[in-house]
Amino acid sequence: MADLNDLPINRLQFYVTAPYPCSYLPGRRARSQVATPNYLITGPVYGDLVQLGFRRSGHFAYRPYCDHCRACRPIRLEVAKFQPSRTQRKIYRRLSEQLTARIEPLAFQAEHYNLYLRYQASRHAGGGMDQDSKDQYAQFLLQSRVDTQLVAFYDAQEQLVMVSIIDVLPEGLSAVYTFYEPSLEKSSLGTYGILWQIAQCQQMKLPHVYLGYWIEASPKMAYKANFQPAEVLIEGAWRALKPLTD
Repeated sequence: MADLNDLPINRLQFYVTAPYPCSYLPGRRARSQVATPNYLITGPVYGDLVQLGFRRSGHFAYRPYCDHCRACRPIRLEVAKFQPSRTQRKIYRRLSEQLTARIEPLAFQAEHYNLYLRYQASRHAGGGMDQDSKDQYAQFLLQSRVDTQLVAFYDAQEQLVMVSIIDVLPEGLSAVYTFYEPSLEKSSLGTYGILWQIAQCQQMKLPHVYLGYWIEASPKMAYKANFQPAEVLIEGAWRALKPLTD
C-alpha cells in the first residue's frame, strides 16, 4: 500500500480536527484527518485517497484519526470474486423486478430531500441530520469535484423509494450515501442498493466497491461484513475480512 508521500497527491496538506462526539460508538470522542485544498481533489486524486481510507462529504475528503481508537476500518468488496448469499440473491431478484433505477442530475430536488428527511428521522433521530436544512443536505450530497452519480429508484407506481449517491473512480465505485423510504425498511432496500452497485461495477469491469467504514461493534456498520469477499484496511494494507457468523 502506497504512502501519502509516494503519490501525486503530495501537493495536498492534511489537518486534524478537534475532538467531537462519535456518531457510532456511544461515549467516545472522534477526530478526522482532512485533506486540503479542496480544489486539488479531482477524480484521480480522490481515487488514490480512497485506497488510503479516505471518504468524501461534499467537497471534503477525510478519514478517521481518533485518539486511542481504530474501530473504523475502511472496507471494500472484491467484485470479481463476489459470492452473494442465498438471501441476497432472492433480494436482488425480487427488487430488480419491482424497481426501476434512473441516473438523475446531481441537483436539488424536493422529492429527494423530503425522502432524506424521512429516512434520517427514522434511522438517526436526534443525531442532527434529521434536522438538516436544504443547504446542509446539498453541501453533504450534491457538491462534488469527481464523477458522481445520483441514482433514484422508483416502484411500479412511480413512487420514489430510494436514492444512492455514488462516486465513479478509476479503481471502482465508492458508495457515498444511500437513503430510502423508512416505511419499507423490511423490504431490504439497503441490501439491494449495495447489490445493485456491485452489479454496476461488474458491468463497468471495475475491481472494487468501496463501502465506507466497517465498525464491528456498531450495528449500523457491522452488516457490511455480510458481503463477501470483503477487505478492510489495517495498518496500510488491505486484508481479508471474515464474514459474520450466525
